[in-house]
Parts: sequence; structure tokens; C-alpha cells
Amino acid sequence: MIISGDRQISYPDIHARIARAAAGFKALGVSGGVPVGMMLRNDFAFFEVSGGAAALGSPVVPINWHLKAEEVAYILADSGAKILVCHADLLPQIRDGLPADVRLLVVATPPEIAAAFNVAAALTQVPDGVTDWDRWRDTHAPAQDAPIGSAPMFYTSGTTGLPKGVRRKPMTPEQAAASARVGGIAYGVKPNEDQVILMNGPMYHSAPNSYGMLAFRSGCTIVLEPRFDPEDMLQLIERHRVTHMHMVPTMFVRLLRLPDEIKRRYDLSSLRFVVHGAAPCPPQVKRAMICWWGPVINEYFGSTETGIPVWHSAEEALAKPGTVGRAIEGGVVKIFRPDGEPCGVGEPGEIFMRQMSVPDFDYHGKAEARAEAGCDGLVSVGDVGYLDADGYLFLCDRKRDMVISGGVNIYPAEIENALIGMDGVRDCAVFGVPDDEFGERLFACIEPEPNAALSPAAVQEFLRGRLANFKVPKDIQFMDAMPREATGKIFKRKLRDLYAEGRLRAIG
Repeated sequence: MIISGDRQISYPDIHARIARAAAGFKALGVSGGVPVGMMLRNDFAFFEVSGGAAALGSPVVPINWHLKAEEVAYILADSGAKILVCHADLLPQIRDGLPADVRLLVVATPPEIAAAFNVAAALTQVPDGVTDWDRWRDTHAPAQDAPIGSAPMFYTSGTTGLPKGVRRKPMTPEQAAASARVGGIAYGVKPNEDQVILMNGPMYHSAPNSYGMLAFRSGCTIVLEPRFDPEDMLQLIERHRVTHMHMVPTMFVRLLRLPDEIKRRYDLSSLRFVVHGAAPCPPQVKRAMICWWGPVINEYFGSTETGIPVWHSAEEALAKPGTVGRAIEGGVVKIFRPDGEPCGVGEPGEIFMRQMSVPDFDYHGKAEARAEAGCDGLVSVGDVGYLDADGYLFLCDRKRDMVISGGVNIYPAEIENALIGMDGVRDCAVFGVPDDEFGERLFACIEPEPNAALSPAAVQEFLRGRLANFKVPKDIQFMDAMPREATGKIFKRKLRDLYAEGRLRAIG
């Protein structure tokens, strides 16, 4: 069954809903390859929409529910999705900017989600004039077609800041079997076992999504935490005897900051396999979590594009502090120099990797970008690292400017592109700086026009109207002139050096 707050649904019942959703999508013209947009928090409807589209051989396009109208409209237009299923309380932030040809299906926001996000009661209901998901779904007789299956199409940004849809090629039966084995290794989730999965991260992200959907296909009991809260999570583990979880390092940091009496209050003995990824975990944080929870902490390293080629256990983490793991079944990892030659042991270079059990992918409509990301049949997302003599991978830096804050990928170019449109901004640069809780946070340097009256608050307000809140820098520095390369391009490395030297003072 799937549990959310005081609600629960059995597998037979949710599969019946999926069959009805598939029939409804088919009636709206969805068929193999036609994507379905989805902007939902973790809820029963997330599984219904995902399963209904996949049954027709169509990918769902999970959309980050922090995004605003322009960002959502771009993803819908680029993907070709003509249907969007969203929660009622998310509708106000996107409705005015939706393309006119997109069919909107709205899910009432359930009470546990409304409480977690402080949503006003009036915003939880499906507004007049739009289609109620539950009523629409139940007007269709269950589809009788055999499920086909299709991988979700996640959108991930690149150096241009424009999101790219990662579209998987069809999976062969051999790949499906191998992928299931890899899922069992990396996630510890296996069919026909007594496992209780706690989903505490948003399933619009590729890793929580693949984790949650693997648990669903495996018939596990799934407990949905509407919004991560450290003590609430401990309560759920004890109440439901949770055995498996997927986490990110920021969650570890917040858990470790709980008072000792709260840490001791809850029985966590049911935990058997906790896996984390999405961002590097400081060795001291990993060590502290293993000391508290025992050797149940595991880690993977991968991306939306590559799948999970790298993994390691708690024992390996203690023996190799700072590693993100080594290649597992089907995983290939190689390090290359800028000239394309392979790096030696301990020599940093660009990381190219791939989980071969996962089908290859295309960037939807962007063949050139896909070609640029490949080398020797592998894929790079811009990370730099090295392999030690035992084959363990260590990260050094990122080739590109991507910032990972709290496990979320943020691309400065997108923020800069928005900020440069603000009156009074002559030029700007956004980059990541270290943060004890989130790993990194955003720092913005702005070169104003002469006599411009800019303030941090005004800059943040301007960006919040155009971008998701997590993309708005909390730290802002105004500069008369920024360091530039000979070409005139802002020298971000020098800005990072100035920050490291304590010579940049945020006034935001």
C-alpha cells in the first residue's frame, strides 16, 4: 500500500486508477511517445499519472513545483506536452502563463500536504472552470491494453541555462533485467521482500523518482512524507517501521543538528538500507551518521543522463573517506584529460561514465548537445575527479559552473540571464560558495549602471517574479567593476578567489 498522512491506498486500487488514467489519456490523444506534463508533490496522483502515461508508451515530464509560469511554459513547449496535471495550490503561480493549447487537469491538494506547506484551505480545492483530476479519471473505464512502459523525461539544464529534456531510448528485456539488479544493489530495493520505503524527497527529481517508482514496481509499502522535517521523519520511521530510504546530505546535516534527547527518543532499529546521493557528503557528516544509525548508510554517484554507475557501502566510506564509490555491475567510469587522453591513477580530469544497463538517451531536440556530452560511449556532466589505485572515485571540482545546493542542481547562467534584464544592472555573475548546511549556496556579484539605485531586496524581488525561489541568491555584492578576462568576459574564478580570501562581503 501507499500511505500519506492519514490516507492510504492499496495496490489493487491504485492500479485500477492507473488503468482509468491510461484510458483517459488515450481519449485525449496520448499515444506512444506523446509526453504528459506533471507538476505534483508526492501524492497518490503522482503514481497514477506516471503509470497511466507509461502504460501508453508515453513519458511523463515531471516538473519542479517551485517553477514559475515562464519556466513551466518553456518545458511544456519544448517537450511537446499538451496535458499538464498539477496540484490545485500550485495553479496560481503558473496559470496565467500556460500555453492556450495545454489541457489542464487539477488534483485537489490533500490535507497533509496543505499542512506541511501552510496552504490556505481555499487554495486546496479545484477551482471552478478547470477539470478535476479525480472526477475526470473516474469517468473512464479501465484501459484493457497491456502496459507498455516508458521512462520519464526529466529536464536538466546545461551551460546555457536552458533546460534540456533527457529522453531515454526504449529498454530491451535484457536491460530491464540488468537494471532491476542494479537497482537492488544501489538502492537495496527488491521485489517480494518485506520492505517499507519512506519517500522524503520530491519525486520530480530523477533520483527520488527512480527510487520511488522502483519501490512501486516492487510492491513495497511506501510512506510519503509531504515535506522533509528532521523530527517528523524520525517519527515516521518509528511509526511505520521503515526499512529503506533515499536521502541527500542536507538532510543528514539537519538531522545531526537535532538535540541529543530528540535523537534518542525514537526507535530507528527497523532501518536496513539508507542510500544517499545528489551531492557530495562531507566525510565528517557521513561518519557521524554511520556512528548514529550504524552501517546502513550507502552512497551512489550518477546523474539523470548516466544512471548510477558508482556506489559504495558504509564500510567502504569509513575506509576511503571522501570517496563517492567505485563502479558497480554495468557501471563504467573513465577520467580524461582535456586532450582526450586517459588520466593516470590519482590524476584529476573530467569524469565520463555510464550505467550500461540503462538505455542511452537523447537531449530532446538538441542532438548537438548530446554529442558534446559524449566520449568513448560514455557521458560527462562536467564533474572533475580522479580514481585511486583501488578504483574508487573522488570528486575535485566541476568543470562547469553548476551549483549543487541541498542536492538540487542550480545553473547560474539561467539566473544571470534573468538578472541582466533588470533595470540598473550593467553586468552580473552568479556562482556557488561553500555552505555548512546546503553544501553550496548562491552568491551574486552585480555591476550596477552609474547612479542606479539597487538594493539586495529589490534584486531578490525581481528574481522571485521570474524564477523559482531556490534560484534566488541570498548573498549579493555590488561592485564598481568586476574582474574580466581579455575577451571582456567576467572572470568567475577570480571572484571565487576573492570570496575565499574574505574580500567579498555579502550585503544580502
